[in-house]
Amino acid sequence: MLLHGGDREEARNRFRALWDQLGVDGDPLHRCTLARYMADAQDDPDDELAWDLRALSAAEGAGGRPPVRRDTAVALRALRPSLHLDVAADYLALRRTDAARTHLDRARAAAGALGDDRYGKGVHAAIERLERRLGNV
Repeated sequence: MLLHGGDREEARNRFRALWDQLGVDGDPLHRCTLARYMADAQDDPDDELAWDLRALSAAEGAGGRPPVRRDTAVALRALRPSLHLDVAADYLALRRTDAARTHLDRARAAAGALGDDRYGKGVHAAIERLERRLGNV
């Protein structure tokens, strides 16, 4: 509510406190979700990228964490295309087009995990929009 209400600083403070509580061994889905929100709360594009990369790392199981429950693994797999898309958009904002294209390709490759529902269609449409933007750079 704080983030959407415009109090980005307080949102960052509270997200940071939750992040510290989760710790490095926290549930990957919780870490992924929280890092995504934290990315959205950033004012600096480099900081936004850093948090989106943390979200992606949590979804991909970086850091040698123990295997997650099956339902969590399915949820994280469905988030990967969107996470790569976020990272691609961050890189584009930073004018790092090669890195943006790499993550756009990864988003497209991971999109097979998406269902034929509103979320899946929305991510596919966002991939196409970013592809057009990159084509104009």
